[in-house]
Amino acid sequence: MEKQKNSVGRRKEAVTRIFISKGDGKIIVNNKDYKTYFPLVYLQNQVEAPLKTVDAVGKYDIKINATGGGVKGQAEAAKLGIARVLLEINPEFRPILKEAGHLTRDPRSVERKKFGHKKARRSYQFSKR
Repeated sequence: MEKQKNSVGRRKEAVTRIFISKGDGKIIVNNKDYKTYFPLVYLQNQVEAPLKTVDAVGKYDIKINATGGGVKGQAEAAKLGIARVLLEINPEFRPILKEAGHLTRDPRSVERKKFGHKKARRSYQFSKR
């Protein structure tokens, strides 16, 4: 059996570590099946997206350790991590994955709260009297 490859994916506060090896297409997230861990279909599609793009569904077993953030952030972090590890396996996948937008790390995150404000930009209500 060939050596296991691994990679990291991030989104907002979520971090996922991806471990991939040859297999029959099992995807395990935090010791649960990914369809149990991500009950919403669009989140399951996010995780599968890089595999579908390079037509590798059912060829690899994937183990994902997800921490931090919410379920959506973890799913999108997993998408990035899987795309990166597929690139490690076969560098020829790069143009296909890049065009599909799977290699771009989404830089958006929560803006910090400023002092003198209720939230990041929301001020306290002004009272004239």
